[in-house]
Amino acid sequence: MKRCEWVKLNEPLYVAYHDQEWGVPNYDDQHLFEMLCLEGAQAGLSWWTILQKREGYRNAFDQFNATKIVSYTEDKLAALKEDQRIVRNKLKIASVVTNAQAFLRMQQQHGSFSNYIWSFVDHQPIINNWVTIAEVPATTELSDRMSKQLKKDGFKFVGSTICYSFMQAVGMVNDHIVDCSCRQVQ
Repeated sequence: MKRCEWVKLNEPLYVAYHDQEWGVPNYDDQHLFEMLCLEGAQAGLSWWTILQKREGYRNAFDQFNATKIVSYTEDKLAALKEDQRIVRNKLKIASVVTNAQAFLRMQQQHGSFSNYIWSFVDHQPIINNWVTIAEVPATTELSDRMSKQLKKDGFKFVGSTICYSFMQAVGMVNDHIVDCSCRQVQ
């Protein structure tokens, strides 16, 4: 089976992520929120590091239930800073709470977070035709615009590179290389 070159073939977790999730359009608010937070946690680290800690993040952050997260106390935040299941960076931890607040505002204003975030691509996935992974950009004009708007709307750890990775992760952008077996273009 041919896969994108970034997949570590000897790591089943990586293979499953690539084959079943990356590039697949997802419209579920809670999943979208989780992925935005995880992409922010990745800043300066490898996706492999975050992927290995994903279950720990889910448990530490109440399955990314934004309503619970906005109610976190200082004691809860202090406990998270000591939690070895996650990246213990105080700014990244605080950003999850800030992002939960912004997420809930966007849900209220747009009917769902999915409506809000997918509007950046006119509610249709962008299908690219890269031959090699080297062609795939780290940022685009669209990710620049998304980043700027997310920051304006109160989100943190949403730079352009993070936004582009997020778009790939949730299928807003399909960057599977053209001969990847998982590239299913409708």
